[in-house]
Amino acid sequence: MKHRVDSPKGKQIYSHRMSVVEPVFGNIGTTKRLNRFILRGKKKVQSQWQLYCLVHNIEELANYGQLAAS
Repeated sequence: MKHRVDSPKGKQIYSHRMSVVEPVFGNIGTTKRLNRFILRGKKKVQSQWQLYCLVHNIEELANYGQLAAS
């Protein structure tokens, strides 16, 4: 694995990870303090996760000024 990550193509792919997905999980986990789910059951947990993702996306839009006031 170390050889794959240290290759030029591996470095390009690995460096792209930080700008794509992982900051979202970090933001939801630390800023929103979602370190465990309150609800039980797959459907309820999925609903709670989608709610947190929705809040994250709305905040992103608001921070970048893309949310049009209606």
